Amino acid sequence: MRRQRSRTHSRLLPWLFAGVGLLMALRPAASAVDPPPARPPIILFISDDHGYEDAGFAGAKVVRTPNLDALAKESLRFTHAFCNTPNCVPSRAVLNTGLMPARNGAHPNHSKINAGIKTLPVYMQELGYRTVLAGKDHVWPRSAYPYVFLKKQDRQYEKIDSVLAAHVRPGAPPLFLVVATDNPHVPWTKIEGYDPNAVDLPPFLVDTDVTRRVRAEYYTDVTDMDKTLGECLKSMKKYGYDQTAFFLYTTDNGPQWPHGKWNLYDQGIRVPMLVRWPGHVKPGTTDALLPLVDVLPTLLDLTGGKIPAGLDGRSFLPLLKGQRAAHRDTVYTTYTADTRYGAFNYYPIRSLRTRQYKYILNLEPERTYTTHITNANPEDGRDYWLTWLEKAKTDPKAAQVVRAYQHRPAEELYDLKADPYELTNVATDPTNRAIVAQFRRAMETWLEEQNDQDGLTRFFFNVKHKAKTSD
Repeated sequence: MRRQRSRTHSRLLPWLFAGVGLLMALRPAASAVDPPPARPPIILFISDDHGYEDAGFAGAKVVRTPNLDALAKESLRFTHAFCNTPNCVPSRAVLNTGLMPARNGAHPNHSKINAGIKTLPVYMQELGYRTVLAGKDHVWPRSAYPYVFLKKQDRQYEKIDSVLAAHVRPGAPPLFLVVATDNPHVPWTKIEGYDPNAVDLPPFLVDTDVTRRVRAEYYTDVTDMDKTLGECLKSMKKYGYDQTAFFLYTTDNGPQWPHGKWNLYDQGIRVPMLVRWPGHVKPGTTDALLPLVDVLPTLLDLTGGKIPAGLDGRSFLPLLKGQRAAHRDTVYTTYTADTRYGAFNYYPIRSLRTRQYKYILNLEPERTYTTHITNANPEDGRDYWLTWLEKAKTDPKAAQVVRAYQHRPAEELYDLKADPYELTNVATDPTNRAIVAQFRRAMETWLEEQNDQDGLTRFFFNVKHKAKTSD
């Protein structure tokens, strides 16, 4: 019997609060300054485990996302946005600190940032904003994140009308609101309006009846998230925020499919991102490389705040204003573990991505790669893996997918122009020797800059030492 989960048409904003008075009673920090009238309201809408391809505006033919599609027409769409680490808590910590996991301390999942690290809500309060987080609240420790956290109640969701209404009165301080859904995170438990036989199956998935059923469940959850976004946009329009607010949509990491979450393939790190700011950001599309670590300095830049020295992030406000077309040449990503579930989710990886190439460093290649997926639990809708193992007994293609997912070499290199789904590792191709050497040097330099001692140690023994020996 599959475990059922009580849900409304959206799993967003599970909160309980004592009324608008609670929000109005929250005073800015003592160090806050009076915000100038031009300082805009800021609303971040963060979905949970949403694939960058899984939206109509991104070219998806089956999954339905009408509200995202409408928003995309009014926004600057980023086709090459990336999270810096593909698991929930570390990714949100990066966005909230402007620092990579090795420097903010939240490297394994379900971990806390280091003491003394300044976070986005602190910066916003110092600029006169009132800071509210509605929905998924995976940021720790709480003392470092002075949000008003809207609480859960029986998994029923309140409207955000009252939150937005409280901040449109004359003289009210500007609002910094984070709307964080908990879908399309697993478990996926229902199918509404989707035919499993008609879903899209990218080439890193094994085609089985169970895979198709679960894919339809995932699509249903994506559509549920989109409905929540629609409610948010409707409330914003009601109070005029659609004309005044800086609105950013993104997700924390890719979906919980093989090649997705917990992996540094694009399915895990590439995320959808839309920015709407009428009168300031021209709608359109950009292919600039943009990591989530850059969100914090950008918000400080557009609100007149001072960007502190020493951040890993950099402002992309000039890109938003059309003052330049490019932003970064390289995006670095990292993954270590999910401590809540013990060793089976431990598989440390580092990577760098350029416009054309992905270089992946598997720090413990002797390990068999295992995750929630390979330790399939039928109750969570991930039981398709069991059908993959069965099919792999007789189907060579399925066997190759399973083998490549669980057993990885120390180094991987992908030509993303020729191989966008990262199916063919070309790291050992003699014609790529110079490229691999270049990326090794860049990775070593970055690990040193990050003071990533675990990464440096394993890099030396698994890659650098072996490369010198072979020479």
